[in-house]
Amino acid sequence: MLLRLDMAAPRALLSVWEKSGIEPLAISLSEMGWEILSTGGTSRKLREAGVNVIDVSEATGHPECFDGRVKTLHPAVHGGILVRRDREDDMKTLNELNYSTIDLVCVNLYPFESVAAKEPPVSDSELIEMIDIGGPTMIRSAAKNHKDVLVLTNNSQYQMVIDSLKETGGDPSRISLEMKKNLSLEAFQCTAAYDAAVSTELERRFIGGDTPTRLHFATEKGTPLRYGENPHQPASFYPASSASGLNGLAAAIQHGGKALSFNNYLDLDGALRIARGLLNDMEGKKNHGCVIIKHTNPCGVAIDSSQKNAWMNALASDSESAFGCVVAFTSPVEKETAEEIGGHFLECIIAPGFSDEALEVLSSKKNRRMLTLSQFLPREDELRIRQLDGGWVAQIQGPPSVDWDSVKCVTKTQGTPESISLARFGSTVLSEVKSNSVVLVAQTNTGFATVGVGPGQTSRVEAVRIAARRAGDRAVGSMMVSDAFFPFRDGIDTANEIGVTTVVQPGGSIRDQECIDAADEHGISMFFTGQRLFLH
Repeated sequence: MLLRLDMAAPRALLSVWEKSGIEPLAISLSEMGWEILSTGGTSRKLREAGVNVIDVSEATGHPECFDGRVKTLHPAVHGGILVRRDREDDMKTLNELNYSTIDLVCVNLYPFESVAAKEPPVSDSELIEMIDIGGPTMIRSAAKNHKDVLVLTNNSQYQMVIDSLKETGGDPSRISLEMKKNLSLEAFQCTAAYDAAVSTELERRFIGGDTPTRLHFATEKGTPLRYGENPHQPASFYPASSASGLNGLAAAIQHGGKALSFNNYLDLDGALRIARGLLNDMEGKKNHGCVIIKHTNPCGVAIDSSQKNAWMNALASDSESAFGCVVAFTSPVEKETAEEIGGHFLECIIAPGFSDEALEVLSSKKNRRMLTLSQFLPREDELRIRQLDGGWVAQIQGPPSVDWDSVKCVTKTQGTPESISLARFGSTVLSEVKSNSVVLVAQTNTGFATVGVGPGQTSRVEAVRIAARRAGDRAVGSMMVSDAFFPFRDGIDTANEIGVTTVVQPGGSIRDQECIDAADEHGISMFFTGQRLFLH
């Protein structure tokens, strides 16, 4: 490969923490006649690979100092990167200073996020040493001057750049401006994500508090979805950036079927949150949980010692609404369950895994999407963010944090100790039902199940009526769990008419006594939890 003969050899500055692929890059550049500048561990690794390397300290005329804190923060480096090749005065100044141009910068950053995620946590002083200064500065300099400088920030870019340079005879000036712009954009996205991670972690350590004073978050590259909430709306899914790799839905592995849509992701998110909440309720018991979601609301949820029964009981809660649903299981899907699902029309199933036989049965419907999420963990509190017109709101959201030992039965008819376990299950389901809402739940022979769900009504008593219509005769003997207090006794009267025997609600209304009196008149037991579970 012939090198440009009309000018000095191009220079690359390679200084990386993660060194995968750096040797082939340096060797390829050297073979094309490039000079290689480097620092510290990168320099040593390249020399071991037989690459001729110039130490940055030799180019700057200044040694590294302060344990390597200062090595590239020098005008010989940044002058060589930022000098505008098409400006005569810039080039004249560079020559007067006896500096050389730097035509490629390859830098990745100190692993701040992975060090911050260590358990037990590292000290503040140790973490602060992982805040990269020279790296982001070089990246930003090169990205700013992308017209003249190639900037590489991850090893997935190396081969593309090598191939492009080989086509130009090693001449960086002949690389397309489009490629340079794309590399520049990725570089700025890299430093933005890094700054977001540092800012977020230091606020957590230095200030604390329930919610951050500012929101800083970064994502991986978005993946286009089939469409948004409606076919005319473009949409993408953006995995969260994390030192530990992809997690949650971003880590799910899809088996077969079409690409996911915006609505699929919303429904999968709701199903996953309830399913993980069920794992909290199971408390180590060897049960199976099943969640059926439609339009972000659960239409059926069950826990059972048999996975097949969990599916059947969840489906029985509202088989009509479950047409075209999304399903989550808390345990790997078994062949018997898959056979029971049979030809039921559903969009997606997410679970910790699928037996080979179950996957084969479920895949008989070609448009079904099965997703394996191996890290299927109990639900924890997390910061949930929503965009509004003009800003964002954020709140801590997690499984219901009801103090079940302090829940009070406020009626003459006392509930049984077993009622608390059923109420806990009902509250987990209810926490993901749009408000105003109630759920009707019942104990089965080997577990718990919803028998009716009343979601998203402007009137609480109407939510009771909807749950009653879904439940039919199965409402008799059931427990009604409400996400907020009853403002009038009509909700209790309606519950009695359909056969509800226990009511669970937060309490706190100025008409609580009227509701208690209504429950006493009907022989219903009523528990006050003291915690509202609105979901808007």
